[in-house]
Amino acid sequence: MKYLPELFAANARWAKETTAVNPHFFADLESIQAPNYLWIGCSDSRVPANQITGLKPGEVFVHRNVANVVVHTDLNCLSVMQYAIEVLKVQHIIVCGHYGCGGVKAALDGASFGLIDNWLRHIQDVRDRHAELLDALEDTDTRWRALCELNVIEQTRNVARTTLVADAWKRGQPLMLHGWVYGLADGRLQDLQTSIDSGAMLTDAIALAVAGVWARYTE
Repeated sequence: MKYLPELFAANARWAKETTAVNPHFFADLESIQAPNYLWIGCSDSRVPANQITGLKPGEVFVHRNVANVVVHTDLNCLSVMQYAIEVLKVQHIIVCGHYGCGGVKAALDGASFGLIDNWLRHIQDVRDRHAELLDALEDTDTRWRALCELNVIEQTRNVARTTLVADAWKRGQPLMLHGWVYGLADGRLQDLQTSIDSGAMLTDAIALAVAGVWARYTE
């Protein structure tokens, strides 16, 4: 008995249609993996990295977790980063969050959902670090949007502070970090202005990005 036959049928159609357009597509894909980008995003099913960036299979290496969090003790995330940086030689690491993120909302509200509360604690740390800004915003939805942006900024900082990225920069490997946020309502990506390609840029870039959030929501 085959479970989920509709997915197998959809897969067969996709493979047939893809081959019809490009008979060498799968042979080429099988022979090499050389993406230029590592995407660290949210597990939310509405935020697929390839589709929203217009990239093909093989063009972006992806790590996803609840609320796009980068923790320095998360061996899963760090292993993906190490492979991307040292083996695939990606030149860009993109941390991408999204508005309407359920994990960010749970952290903002202090809601409890069991085991995941331990993971969301990292976002609550971001919430507490930027309490002055968030407390100045009266509207809950506005605070939610602002925290989605602040979380991306802080996770980009965390990426920059890993030994993996620091070592890549020390050896002169081209590597730039970016923090983006995706809008579910319009399908558009927004650059949060955290792009850096050296440790010397980190402090100023993060400060400017946070200042940008202040300006968007308080001026």
